[in-house]
Amino acid sequence: MEATKTEEKPKINEIYTQIEEMEHEQLVICYDKPTGLKAIIAIHNTVLGPSLGGTRMWHYTNEADAIKDVLRLSRGMTFKASISGLNIGGGKAVLIGKPSLKSEAYLRRFGRFIESLGGRYTTAEDMNTHTADMEYIAMETRHVTGLPENKGGGGDPSPVTAYGTYLGIKAAAKRAYGNDSLEGKKILIQGAGQVGKHLAKHLSKENAVLMVTDIDSEKAAKVAAANKGKVVKADTIHEIPMDIYAPCAMGGQLNDTSIPLLSCDIVAGAANNQLEDEQKHGQMLLDHGILYAPDFLINAGGLMNVYQEYQGNYSKTLALEKAEKIYGTSLEVFNLASSRGISPHEAALQKAVKRIQDIGQLKMSW
Repeated sequence: MEATKTEEKPKINEIYTQIEEMEHEQLVICYDKPTGLKAIIAIHNTVLGPSLGGTRMWHYTNEADAIKDVLRLSRGMTFKASISGLNIGGGKAVLIGKPSLKSEAYLRRFGRFIESLGGRYTTAEDMNTHTADMEYIAMETRHVTGLPENKGGGGDPSPVTAYGTYLGIKAAAKRAYGNDSLEGKKILIQGAGQVGKHLAKHLSKENAVLMVTDIDSEKAAKVAAANKGKVVKADTIHEIPMDIYAPCAMGGQLNDTSIPLLSCDIVAGAANNQLEDEQKHGQMLLDHGILYAPDFLINAGGLMNVYQEYQGNYSKTLALEKAEKIYGTSLEVFNLASSRGISPHEAALQKAVKRIQDIGQLKMSW
């Protein structure tokens, strides 16, 4: 008789250890047998307001990975909202499984779980979820953003995410090179999804020399061809000479193995949780002479977009105007890091935490 391979399951004490270490308020496990729904909602901090964050769908290797991801992502949303001056807290949700699992019933059932939280968490799109999915969720709860523009929503937030990331890259160039022109700069975009696609357009207009990679080679080829770039193999990107590396896919790409191999001046991209270990790898980049633009700062454009919708007075113009502040905030963070002798990530974190602490003295958590 063959031994059955069992999925790694997190022990309850390990879950509480993670929650305590990252200072979360709530972790919600959701399950619905008829639809196959397995979802986890994490609420990190609600000092600034109820939590807001997207729903990511991913075929995680095990449940422990899903919990780790949703805890890290929701924590990042807290700091993203704070440093952007938004009056919302940090939350996130993950759907465990392949996108083929999605159906009207599946998404509406998830909407009911969101509704049960009474407004403590509002969702939006993220990796492998789209505006059409939000429409189904909205049939069961009003705590959803990212609805189609023809339904009064803000639509796909990825163009605003890409715009803010582009401005963050320009701010990093200003700091590293003395001016923010990207003409002739060799820039590698890792991840040819919606954000990577829109980011490539901005960079191409500045006549940057683009390289694109993605686990989906066809997707990478389309983005490269549309923006006069070239495709590079995913398994060699950390060794390719470049000026700027823009991670726009899954997190954890900056680690003990990859950082020593990097041949670039700047790392600035739209992916969340790019640093596998925030303190260690943020400092490692600094020690290697690489300027790092904190991910939760420069990729905040998408959150700014759904926040406009969340407030009930959506305006694409206002969302883009808010995203334009990313440039100035990035320069402030670089200057703060330099003056304190710390990494830009640590400087951005300190700035975000200070606002939460200051506002926390004025009101209690929701």
